[in-house]
Amino acid sequence: MKAYEMDLCEGSLWKKIFIYSIPLMLSNVLQVLFNMSDVAVVGKFAGPIALGAVGSTSILVTLFTGMLIGLASGVNALTALHIGSKNKKELQETVHTSFFICLAAGILIMVLGISFSDAILAAMRTKDELISDAVLYLRIYLLGMPALGLYNFGSSVLSAAGDTRRPLYYLLFSGVINVILNLFFVIVCKWDVAGVAAASILSQYLSAFLILRVLIRSREGFALRLRGLGVDREKMRRILRIGIPAAFQNGLFAIANLFVQTSVNSFDHVMVEGNSAAANADPLVYDMMAAFYTACSSFIAQNFGAEKRERILKSFLVCLLYSFLTGLVIGVGFYVFRYPFLGLFTNDSAVKEAGIYRLSVMALSYSVSAFMDCSIAASRGLGKSILPTIIVIMGSCVFRIAWIYTIFAYFGTIQSLYLLYVFSWTFTAVAETAYFIVSYRKISAKASGA
Repeated sequence: MKAYEMDLCEGSLWKKIFIYSIPLMLSNVLQVLFNMSDVAVVGKFAGPIALGAVGSTSILVTLFTGMLIGLASGVNALTALHIGSKNKKELQETVHTSFFICLAAGILIMVLGISFSDAILAAMRTKDELISDAVLYLRIYLLGMPALGLYNFGSSVLSAAGDTRRPLYYLLFSGVINVILNLFFVIVCKWDVAGVAAASILSQYLSAFLILRVLIRSREGFALRLRGLGVDREKMRRILRIGIPAAFQNGLFAIANLFVQTSVNSFDHVMVEGNSAAANADPLVYDMMAAFYTACSSFIAQNFGAEKRERILKSFLVCLLYSFLTGLVIGVGFYVFRYPFLGLFTNDSAVKEAGIYRLSVMALSYSVSAFMDCSIAASRGLGKSILPTIIVIMGSCVFRIAWIYTIFAYFGTIQSLYLLYVFSWTFTAVAETAYFIVSYRKISAKASGA
C-alpha cells in the first residue's frame, strides 16, 4: 500500500528522515522493553535459579540476533538501491535471493546453536546449578532463529521502501502476545525457563508470518512471489558482501564486551551490581540512535540508485545530527534522573552510587558514538562494508581490549574502564568518517566523468 511507503528521493530530508525514524525508534525501544519483561516474569514468578539461567544466556542471544540483524543490513541497502534506480528486475531478484539467505542463516544458527549450546555454556563457566536450565532455555529459544531471520528480512525490505510503520505494528502486536504467553506459561503452566523461551519463539513466528503476508500480498516491485523464489548468484554475492561483515562486526562486539564485563567483575559485588543496573540505559540509548543509522543507510542507498548525489551527503549530515542530539539528550537525561532510574533496579543506596559512576561517564559519551555508527551506515548505503567493518573491529574491539590491558591495568579505577568507550568511539569515528568522505568523492567524480 502506497499509504505506508515513502519516497526517499524527493522532499525535505529533515522532515522525511524524522518521520521515517520515529517508528524504527519505537520498535527498538519496544524490543528492549519486551526483553526486560521476559526477565521480570521469570525472576518474579520462577525464582532466582531460573532468572540466573536466562541471564547467563543473554550474551549468546545478543550474539545470534545481532548476526541476523547485521546480515539484514545488506538486504536493506541493496533493496533500497534498486528501488531508487527503479530497476524492477534487479529488485525482484534481490528480494527473492534475500529471502533464502536470511532463512538459511536462521536455520544454520539454530542447528549449530542447539548442537553446541551445552559446550558453549560450559566454556563460559556457567555455574553448575544454572547450566541445565540455561541449556534448556537456549535450545528452545534457538528454535525461533529461522523466524527471526525472516522477520529481519521483511522488515529490511519494507524499511528500504520507506515503510517503517507496519514492522512497528507487527512487533507491538507480537510483543504483547509474548508477554501474555510468558505469564500463562510461567504462572499457570509452571514451565519456568521453558515457558519464557516458548513464548519468545511463538511471538517470533507470529511477527514473521505477519510481515511475510504483507510482502506476498503486495503489488509493488518489492513483493514476494512464491513462483519467483530462487537465488541469483550475483545478488547473493552483493548482499553477503555487505551483510556478512556487518554480522561479523556485531558478533565481535559481543565478544569484546565479554572482556569489559570480566574487568568489571574484578571489583567488589557492589560495583558489579551498580554497573549492571546502570547498563540498562545502554540498549535504550543505542537502539533509539540506531533508528537514524537505518534511515541513513536507506536514504543514501535509494538516492545513490537514483543518482542524486547532493542528497547522499545531506542525508548523512541530517542523520548524524539527529542521532548525535538523541544520544546527547537521552544520555544527559539518564544522568539528571539517575536516582529514579537506578531505583527501578535496586533499592540499595550503595549500588545506586556505584551505578552513578557509569552514568556520569556515559552521559556525554553516548552522543560520540553517532559519528562512528552513522559513518558506517552511510558507507553501507554506498555498498561499502568490508573496510568499514575492519576499521570498526580495530577501533572498537581491538582498541578496547588493548585499553583494558594498558590504561585500565595501570590506573585500575572503574572510571578508567568506562572511558574506553568514548575513546574507542572517537578513534573509530575519525577513520570511518574519512573513509565515507573518500568513497563519496570517488562516486561523485566517477558520476561527473572527472
